[in-house]
Amino acid sequence: MRHEEITVDTGAVRGYLADGVAVFHAIPYAAAPHGAARFAPPQPPTPWQGVRDATRPGPTAPQPKRDAFGGLDMSPYFGPGWVPGEEYLTVDVRTPAGRHADLPVMVFVHGGGFTAGSTRSPLYDGTAFARDGVVLVTVNYRLNVAGFLHLPDAPDNRGLLDVLAALGWVRRNIAAFGGDPGNVTVFGQSAGATLLGAVLADPRSEGLLRRAILQSGSGTGAFTPAQAGIVTRRLAEHLGVPGTAAALADVPDADLVAACSALGGLDLAADGTPDPLMGLSPFSVVADEQPATALARGVAADVDLMVGTNSDEGHLYLVPLGKFTTSTWQDVHDTAALMSADPAAEVAARRRAHPDATAGQIRSRLLAEGLFGAGTRALARAHPAHNTYVYEFTWQSSELGATHTMELPFVFDLAHLAALSGRGKLFGTAVPPSELAKEVHADWVRFAATGTPGWPPSHDVGKYYPTHP
Repeated sequence: MRHEEITVDTGAVRGYLADGVAVFHAIPYAAAPHGAARFAPPQPPTPWQGVRDATRPGPTAPQPKRDAFGGLDMSPYFGPGWVPGEEYLTVDVRTPAGRHADLPVMVFVHGGGFTAGSTRSPLYDGTAFARDGVVLVTVNYRLNVAGFLHLPDAPDNRGLLDVLAALGWVRRNIAAFGGDPGNVTVFGQSAGATLLGAVLADPRSEGLLRRAILQSGSGTGAFTPAQAGIVTRRLAEHLGVPGTAAALADVPDADLVAACSALGGLDLAADGTPDPLMGLSPFSVVADEQPATALARGVAADVDLMVGTNSDEGHLYLVPLGKFTTSTWQDVHDTAALMSADPAAEVAARRRAHPDATAGQIRSRLLAEGLFGAGTRALARAHPAHNTYVYEFTWQSSELGATHTMELPFVFDLAHLAALSGRGKLFGTAVPPSELAKEVHADWVRFAATGTPGWPPSHDVGKYYPTHP
């Protein structure tokens, strides 16, 4: 194995070279969060002596196991799950081999419902980005209780603070890897995209990024403090301790992760505000106002923004669980009630628009709209039209259609991965077109390099993948 050494602000790291790409794993951007520090803002990493080995993937954030979803194999998305180890606030970096300067930088923030995920997912291998002249950084951040539980004696959104700390690390160090610290594009999917919407709305992100791509996220997905407090009270009751950071400081990570199972099914409607995640996750960013509202005031107006969704987002939450074909109209009404004060009118409008649709199809559309569609449109329309780009991904797999997560293998130009094809896999028996993967990936690279993905800016959908008939 050939190696390459680079010096960052805390010491030297040794990565490896493979197929023209230099790979560096598990470089700390913050100190290890253990004990009470799990609920504190991220602190600077401790410098090291000598050369740190960065040739092997590191630990991941504590998280429940989520490698399957009903009959669907989700391991390519979630990777190995929780790999224990205190030092998990790290980044992976992939960059073209050799000496380069001022390359565009892309920083990816993974999804997973704010509860799971890591840089070790096979879908987040950034080799294709480095191959095409981008310095690709993937970020681990605190999840579930440590990252997003609302506590009276701790800062909210510690996972968001981690992402900001990682972006600060990029600003200080990415030139050593050949990247341009003034040309940073953040991109994320699902919870990662929703989290990045909150990053854009946070004034502390100013100067840390130039562009943003939000894939199947929401600009209206934040919990109010009152909603987040419902989760805190349930967790405290389950653990039998007060709902404070001080009381949780001595609770082992394993117990906090196990307690997440007690948080499902909570009614998070509070003060007339419905649960913006429709029961999908007990964790989200916590804020007094939604990110889209902040952007409508002109926050981050100079950041080039690309947002989009997939045409069958809701299928993921029905098809693998056998609920798509068995959904009743009562199920449809109950789903509509999670997002609308007038569920009957909501369902009627959908049925008028799609008179031949089954109950499962309408239910999927409601999930797609409530979880991703409305929040994505709100974010796009809150941002200036002259630097906003909207896409819709429509390529359909054999069982799941263009469901949630379907665009990821195309973005990373990894549609050829064997783990994605076959019974119980994301693609099923459908053969993904390699030319579509090249097109999607190239548009993401073009946006990072130039600020335009190749179609005119607008608040409306400007590009369909594949081309809309």
